[in-house]
Amino acid sequence: MHGARGPEVLYALCTMPYAQSFRVHGTHTINLDNSGRYIMRDDYIGYPEALEKTLSHIRPLTAGMLPFSDCMDRVSGGDLYARVDAPSADSSLKDGYGVQSGDVSAASAETPVELRLCDTASAGNPSAVRVRPGTTVRVLTGAKIPDGADAVVAEEYTRRKEGRIIVLRDAESGRNILPKGTDVYRGETILRKGDVLTPGNIGLAVASGYAAVSAVPRPRVAILATGDEVVFPGEDLPEGKLFASNMATLHAWCSRMGMKTRMRIVPDHKKNLSEALARAARENDAVLTSGGAWMGDRDLVVRTLSELGWEKVYHRVRMGPGKGAGFGFLYNRPVFILPGGPPSNLTAFLFLALPALMKMAGSMKNGLPSQPVRLKEPIKRKKGWTGFVFGKLEADDHNVFFLPLKGASRLKSMAESQCIVVIPEDVAHLSAGETVMGTMLL
Repeated sequence: MHGARGPEVLYALCTMPYAQSFRVHGTHTINLDNSGRYIMRDDYIGYPEALEKTLSHIRPLTAGMLPFSDCMDRVSGGDLYARVDAPSADSSLKDGYGVQSGDVSAASAETPVELRLCDTASAGNPSAVRVRPGTTVRVLTGAKIPDGADAVVAEEYTRRKEGRIIVLRDAESGRNILPKGTDVYRGETILRKGDVLTPGNIGLAVASGYAAVSAVPRPRVAILATGDEVVFPGEDLPEGKLFASNMATLHAWCSRMGMKTRMRIVPDHKKNLSEALARAARENDAVLTSGGAWMGDRDLVVRTLSELGWEKVYHRVRMGPGKGAGFGFLYNRPVFILPGGPPSNLTAFLFLALPALMKMAGSMKNGLPSQPVRLKEPIKRKKGWTGFVFGKLEADDHNVFFLPLKGASRLKSMAESQCIVVIPEDVAHLSAGETVMGTMLL
């Protein structure tokens, strides 16, 4: 029965008086009950299950030490504790004079206090002179507070007179002093595993004594665009062929996430595809295939992966667009099968592959950010499949509205899209004005 078509198959199956299952054209299973009645069952899995299976099989890459100059937006690979105090000593917050507070407790414009100037200290150049009663040391901003001093009188409240300083205001203990360890103290936790490394906490790590920190590397991603009809960008375009726009779009998204890619076009030839898949899996952290995801005569990706011994997790998902998506492992590297149609390709990438790649990079987020949006017009769709609707956003003083795009050009609609609304399997109709969650593309 394998490969049979049309009414002849259904007649033959329906007249069988016992329960059996048959494969029809590789995409559906026909189950017969004891009365010979048949039920055609899709062998797809639901999108929520596909995402759950994908993420449950993915682990973050092993963290390694990276110099602070290469850590931006990566994820911390472990907890980090300060090695030093910052500042490393009590320091002056202002240009002024280090004093003993008791010496100037009664100082004012009416009752000035004279102190003998003994030395000057600046940031990085401390004074070796100890401040004693009746003396002072000039301190510039950031300078270590001299021994013996417990306050700084700001310069604007003093005058100089023949090697002496006239103090015109009091200064209690601690005035204008930044205590040692105020910014960070030795042993303090400054990063937790999973924290995103931002300019602020990279600076804090350096202030805490680190030139390098543990960070999860971003995955290296191979992108294989398959098909005899696909031409690499910039080359001559023969009639009937097309440029590899899917490949360029996938590369752009990976680059946006800080991931390095290797791109290659592979013709519809089993030997070439087998060699390309094997090499891509061995030399990269993850593989994206674009095109050839179905089961037609020229759709070789799944068959070639099977011959290479891949571990399939799933293939074909109840999502529209994107139903040809698949996922598994080749040589312990994740392989994401993406359909060739541009909307299907992008949807499968954004909502299945990208969350996994982000998890590999250590991210705690499962994909792009989302926010509530209100529908500008109703949406009707096929129930039983998770739907993905591309659209633009409009805003007024109170709401952000989602307007579905309906242009004939798939590529233009994708390029103009600012948001994708995800509609669950059990929803067939959404009314204008309803609030739904939108995945932000910008």
